Amino acid sequence: PKTDIVFLKVHKSASSTVMNILFRFGETHNLTFAFPIGGGNQLFYPQHFLAKFVQGFSPQSSRRFNILCHHMRFLQPEVQKVVSSSAIYFSILRNPVQLMESSFAYYKGASAFSHVGSLEEFLSQPYHYYNPRSSDRHYARNLMTFDFGFNPDGDVSAGRVRLMLQAIEASFDLLLISEYFEESMVLLKETLCWDLDSVVSFPLNIRDSSTKSQLSDTIVEKIKEWNRLDWEIYTHFNRTFWERIERDIGREQMAREVRALRERQAELARTCLQGTGSVAPKDIKDSSLRPLQHGSARILGYNLKQGLDEETELMCRRLVTPELQYSGALYKRQFPQKAP
Repeated sequence: PKTDIVFLKVHKSASSTVMNILFRFGETHNLTFAFPIGGGNQLFYPQHFLAKFVQGFSPQSSRRFNILCHHMRFLQPEVQKVVSSSAIYFSILRNPVQLMESSFAYYKGASAFSHVGSLEEFLSQPYHYYNPRSSDRHYARNLMTFDFGFNPDGDVSAGRVRLMLQAIEASFDLLLISEYFEESMVLLKETLCWDLDSVVSFPLNIRDSSTKSQLSDTIVEKIKEWNRLDWEIYTHFNRTFWERIERDIGREQMAREVRALRERQAELARTCLQGTGSVAPKDIKDSSLRPLQHGSARILGYNLKQGLDEETELMCRRLVTPELQYSGALYKRQFPQKAP
């Protein structure tokens, strides 16, 4: 199994669920994480990543960390200073239309969104609300482009887009697609030589559907146009994702693998969870399993079954622990002398 991994955690793209998979694998295999200094949950985002943001990094030491997976704005020369040269780099993308709808609910406090009633209103005259010089502009435009380290207000000419896609391809071994999450996990498992249980997950940091809004065709087209660079990244890597499945696994084998993954997830849900799945924040009985609530989104969580044996309880708890709590616990384990 591969143990040196860089995951670029793109915002609002099922990345908290992927992070939970990496946390569990790292904890089980006693791996080290490149934590933000002081145990925060972001590597000084939205600044470009620098090696000095990592707790325990020193230019004089040859120490490398196994897993880098906290939110950062990608800058590969700096990333290379903290991980092994053989590390696998991957990320996950989401359709920019759904991504923007989600960002609007989640980052309602961002300067571009805070004075506008709806996404429709914002898109009717975006430059009335959007300031390219504001420090949080990226939440409102080409968020994936920004997370990959590029300018979200950059030129959208064919030549410039081609250079951006080539740069991403040169840096990353694998780009997953959140709309095809199960297929993505099978591909990840194959790339990292992991077993099925290592990539099983329950969806984390997901919104209650009551806070999701339906988008008209006109709005969809406006979102694509406004987030043109993100759209180019998404459509390109959505295509190469399926090409890779055809080449490396085959559609039939993929369908079998996805079935096995679903069956295992259903089995774990029956073992671990009370009821049928996620519940509203107010219904989560164990306060240590309550996810952070943000913006106008209502973030769901889980209740564990009572009376599980110790080993099963630990496995189940790892599966449903929200990102901030899990990250904090792993930080304390790795740096016992520092309280986050």
